[in-house]
Amino acid sequence: MRRHRITGLLGALALAAGALAAAGPAHGLPRADPPPPAEFGTDWHDPLTAAPPVARPATRSCQVTLAKAQFRDFTPYRGTYTPPAGCGAADWAAVVLRLEGKVKGRQYDRLGHLSLGGVEILRTSTPQPSPDGITWSVEKDVTRYRDTLARPQPVEMLIGNVVDDTYTGVLDVTVTLTFYAADPRTPAPDTPDRVLPLTASTITTPRNTERLVAEVYATGSGGGCEEYWYLTTPSGAPYSCPADGGPHREVRISVDGRLAGIAAPFPTVWTGGWSNPFLWYVTPGPRAFDVQPLRYDLTPFAALLNDGRPHRIEVTVAGLPAGRSGWSTPTNLLLWQDEARQVVTGALTRHEENAPTGHSRWTPAGPGEQHRVDTGGDHRLTVAGYLNTSRGRVATTVTRSVHLTSAHRWTEGENHDALNATWTDRESVTHGPTTIRTDRTYTMDGETILGAGDRLRTVLSLGDRADTVTLRGGRTVDVSRLDDRYTGDATNTANVPRDQRHAVATTSARHRLYGAQAPGGCYDRTVDTVQGTVTVDRRRC
Repeated sequence: MRRHRITGLLGALALAAGALAAAGPAHGLPRADPPPPAEFGTDWHDPLTAAPPVARPATRSCQVTLAKAQFRDFTPYRGTYTPPAGCGAADWAAVVLRLEGKVKGRQYDRLGHLSLGGVEILRTSTPQPSPDGITWSVEKDVTRYRDTLARPQPVEMLIGNVVDDTYTGVLDVTVTLTFYAADPRTPAPDTPDRVLPLTASTITTPRNTERLVAEVYATGSGGGCEEYWYLTTPSGAPYSCPADGGPHREVRISVDGRLAGIAAPFPTVWTGGWSNPFLWYVTPGPRAFDVQPLRYDLTPFAALLNDGRPHRIEVTVAGLPAGRSGWSTPTNLLLWQDEARQVVTGALTRHEENAPTGHSRWTPAGPGEQHRVDTGGDHRLTVAGYLNTSRGRVATTVTRSVHLTSAHRWTEGENHDALNATWTDRESVTHGPTTIRTDRTYTMDGETILGAGDRLRTVLSLGDRADTVTLRGGRTVDVSRLDDRYTGDATNTANVPRDQRHAVATTSARHRLYGAQAPGGCYDRTVDTVQGTVTVDRRRC
């Protein structure tokens, strides 16, 4: 994933948030520590995120090495996975994946994936190295893939890379799985009975499926315009990345040609993004190291799929210009089965779609002014159905609405480029007596300015927020909140060798999580950096 050029392709981007306020003294760091360097040198702190660690049960564990490779090109690693002996036969309390990587020299950020038996279990990207070298790690709870992990499987992993005289960084990666034995005193986690990868044009699902969820690891990447899809402009506007409909994108899933789910894609910023890798050397943006899939509850369509015939389930990206590449949408189907029934019958009873509305309006720049593109979009879908399970008739209703507002401003030559955008994705799933409502909000507020002496300044703020409420019988039984925020301000001299960039950067990442998913019900961590040195690492819960 290449950084876009300062002028030409994608120009310079940036945010209109002010410089970061100076951080206070770091909790747990001695006050005698030397001050941060005046500018970046040849080494900096290893990358880290403010996200909480994966919860691990206090039971015996077994570890399996899933992949061990050095990625120099686009040759995938292939191996064979065998379930561990000694930690139970697939009735694990938890399974935790851990990726450990190291790289030194010079390299772009790269996108990678890992699959077992065709089931994608990790999508990730890489940090950019220091000349002296860095190490980093990524952890993920993969317990929901228990069905896949229970049997020997072929392993495939790829982090496409280019190594030559200029880009010298070889990505040295080891991935392990740690299995935690079940605790008879603790209820087993609710995991799907089957996990099926969507690798062909049609798929046949078990006839006794009583719940069906699709997960789509959707990413816009590859170094072209779709890596920065949120900045594209309507055809005719004088910008380096045109798109017929502007920057509105929506990831849709259909069953036999009928719309079954909609979602707003997350505006991931990789570690070379916004023209300024110094923003991301230590603290990456939200989700950059652990790409989270979009999830769609397809249970209202289960009765149609339970007829034993092959069906066409397709994922598309609405708003993507015809013929343009850049999006990847690997998809898994997670299925829960009714063990007491060979066939579960039912019907799709409701399908209501508000026709998607949207506009992308370009206002040309007048004398001394900036070009501007204002974009808005809305879409709403409600589907409902019922299934005749061994426990009686169970109805499911799914309502989802997505909305985008954005304002993009830039000057001729794109030396000044700014975006302010908000995406909302609201979902309500009622399954029997239980309703889960999730309100997701993603924000991006940034600006890049290429000024005198080719000094490039990027100021950027990113937000990833989700509020979830669970009701049973109309009464609230659980509330959770995620609030993951990043702010950064970086300046360097563009178009010169690395040792002449005189780069400086301040960044702050704060991850807050409240509710059942948080350790102890509350998690709040802030990590601040200056010129690649961690100055604050504070936990408030």
